[in-house]
Amino acid sequence: METVLVAGGAGFLGSHLCDKLLKEGYSVVCVDNFLTSSLENISHLRDNKSFSSINHDICEPLKLDFKVTHVFHLASPASPNHHSKISYHSLPLETMLANTTGTLELLKFAEKNNAKFLFASSSEVYGDPLEHPQKEEYRGNVSTTGPRSIYDESKRFGETITAYFSRNKKLDTKIARIFNTYGPRMMKEDMRMIIIFITQALRGEPITIFGDGSQTRSLCFVEDTVLGLVRLMFGDGTKGEVVNIGSGEEHTVLEFAELVKKLTVSSSEIIFSEKLPEDDPIRRKPDISKAKTLLDWEPKVPLEEGLLKTIQYFKN
Repeated sequence: METVLVAGGAGFLGSHLCDKLLKEGYSVVCVDNFLTSSLENISHLRDNKSFSSINHDICEPLKLDFKVTHVFHLASPASPNHHSKISYHSLPLETMLANTTGTLELLKFAEKNNAKFLFASSSEVYGDPLEHPQKEEYRGNVSTTGPRSIYDESKRFGETITAYFSRNKKLDTKIARIFNTYGPRMMKEDMRMIIIFITQALRGEPITIFGDGSQTRSLCFVEDTVLGLVRLMFGDGTKGEVVNIGSGEEHTVLEFAELVKKLTVSSSEIIFSEKLPEDDPIRRKPDISKAKTLLDWEPKVPLEEGLLKTIQYFKN
């Protein structure tokens, strides 16, 4: 049985990836320091003999007494929300180190094990894009010193380190540029757009929108995102590739708010509050042509279906 290491495996996306890999017959090792994740996300896997969990900071060298065949690097704070205690704005140094020093340490570990490596990058590497939709060849419009640079630039440098190991060390690496993902196990503390809308609607509180709500996002349900990551890691002809993983279905923030209000059957009023956060992208939508061709992948879960599953999770 092949053994797969998932760094950040107790996080929102990482825990769903662990579930998927176990169902596919792999042995899974979750490595996490639980800074922005939760033991609850993996508690249902405790009795699975093919699953183990290690409390470890990936910025420190990782030493295991067994071999692994694949390494997924998903370990990083990912929420941009300024007001959250677990956002990358509240953990700036930890975020930068996880995506740079942490990436280097995991790549060195993968090299020792001759393991395939996948770096979970982000659509944030495109910054506030001047190209729409964003292709993998687009080099981005990113501030190196702005408030979001701690995440954007560390992800970009994480890609650089990964590409170095691919080019100079001949390691089998892949880079996934993940666009907005949502679904069960998102943490309320993240205070992401869709979480805020759902929790406000369920409480009957005003649904608050930054700016005028005309900014756009493309949301991909977590099951679809995970399948994209698995196909990129294990698929043929993916060595050294950079691939967008996300939904090509674009909506305005106001449309998302209105849909959440409808699906929760909420009486909440939609209000507009404050200007947009600095460097917040106005439009965000991936070009997923490469994923369709290379991975035979595209999102399948309809937006309303995914939102209903997410709403039910927060209700519970």
